[in-house]
Amino acid sequence: MKVVGTPEALQDRVDIWDYFAADNPLASVRMDELFSDVAKRLADHPKLGRIGKTQATRELTPHASYRLAEIP
Repeated sequence: MKVVGTPEALQDRVDIWDYFAADNPLASVRMDELFSDVAKRLADHPKLGRIGKTQATRELTPHASYRLAEIP
């Protein structure tokens, strides 16, 4: 399966990067790696994760403060 981010999700990722990079550039790299790792796992295993908060979605949590949702 191919994982594609919505424009809003991609902007969120940039905003998260900028937020962490302001104080700790290494933290921004690590957070971005967590997002990439989760997206790859989802691509490899589309049913991975828990049932999402929104109907018909599945969610993976790369970090306690963030979740990625699969929208069919």
